[in-house]
Amino acid sequence: MMSLVFVYGTLRQGESNHHLLADAKFLGEAELTVGYALYDLGAYPGAVIDELSVKALYGEVYQVNAATFEALDRLEQYPTGYTRELVVTPYGQAWVYLYLHSLEGMPLITSGNWCQH
Repeated sequence: MMSLVFVYGTLRQGESNHHLLADAKFLGEAELTVGYALYDLGAYPGAVIDELSVKALYGEVYQVNAATFEALDRLEQYPTGYTRELVVTPYGQAWVYLYLHSLEGMPLITSGNWCQH
């Protein structure tokens, strides 16, 4: 079974966990235009729903097989560290991982782009 995933942090091209997408098909860049906030958690970011946010969340969309999707779930500690939500992208509906823990004291990435942070 193939799924689409929207990645915004260390899974993006040139980032530390991109190797996990070696068997995935890169579909292209995308942005989630409103309703999300991105935080710097140190070695990686965490995105959350923020209905008041007018900032875009930037990322990439990949088509992944079941084995890759399972590897992403392990990396993101799904369902206890991150949850998944379907979002609309130019390539179809894709899963995005959203952070589940407290973000108190964590810096907001106002650009919405981990790679330019």
